[in-house]
Amino acid sequence: MNQLTQEDDMRLSPKALQDFAVVIPAFNEAPVIPALIAELRETFKSFDMTGEIIIVDDGSTDGTGDLAEKEACDWNLVRVLKHRANLGKTEAILTAVRSTKRTFIVLFDADLQHLPDEIPRFLEKLHEGPDIVTGRKIGAYNKAVVSTIYNVISRSIFRVPVNDLNSMKAFRREILDEIHLRHDWHRFFVVLAYARGYSVSEIDIELHPRRAGTSKYRGLFRIVVGVMDLMSIWFLLLFSRKPLILFGFSGLFLIGIGIILGGITFYFRFVEGFGFRPFLYLVILLETVGFLLVGFGFIAEMIANLREEVRSLRNNSR
Repeated sequence: MNQLTQEDDMRLSPKALQDFAVVIPAFNEAPVIPALIAELRETFKSFDMTGEIIIVDDGSTDGTGDLAEKEACDWNLVRVLKHRANLGKTEAILTAVRSTKRTFIVLFDADLQHLPDEIPRFLEKLHEGPDIVTGRKIGAYNKAVVSTIYNVISRSIFRVPVNDLNSMKAFRREILDEIHLRHDWHRFFVVLAYARGYSVSEIDIELHPRRAGTSKYRGLFRIVVGVMDLMSIWFLLLFSRKPLILFGFSGLFLIGIGIILGGITFYFRFVEGFGFRPFLYLVILLETVGFLLVGFGFIAEMIANLREEVRSLRNNSR
């Protein structure tokens, strides 16, 4: 694994080593906090970095936040923010980003499965021009199958030019001023940003075994939630700007089928001399649902238009 050395560090401008914030969401990570702070200290000292570190204690019950404050009490580059309850990783990231004015953000997990020495590499790549830099995990991964399937599906649907969407990242802070992240949507940050025209690049990063504590992303339920979120993002990107394409087309299709069945029902009743009541009920159902969908489409178009107007006003007010 090629990592930056102090000689490589000379290529980075002073701004690259100063104008950034390392954001670390942490939930019940007390066992690894001392090592995390110690290794961050060493990296920052080795590369003469003066960016800030923001640790967000996301409602931990094991004293993660208090321990982080104790370990970093003599280091003014570290800030510890706390949530009263466990809100989720996305909310922790947003809390940290909203609290800083630094130009660049580095997302770093508290479990030390990636080393702090990777931070300068991400900053170096980021200063080459891309808006987002993602890490492609190299090494043994106990959720490799699920992660691979998720990444393959995501790349196939969204055409994002990176292999790993769920790893360490660095990006321009301004991106989160433009895109909206809902609960658990940190996993789709790259997808949403790429859809808005931001450029994405990727570097290989070594994956290390978790040193202490337990993974917070396990179980079948997480997979189900991930699939549902994937569908939600797909719908948002495909139809949010032109919802009438979905609702209008579907409604017109049902109306057309209803008209055809209505003609068949009319023929049997008045030409052949016998009626079939279920056909009549089916025609009524198809026409009713069809016109409702078309109506929903027009309403959704008005909502989409208002959404774009609000977004435009928000951007112009900055």
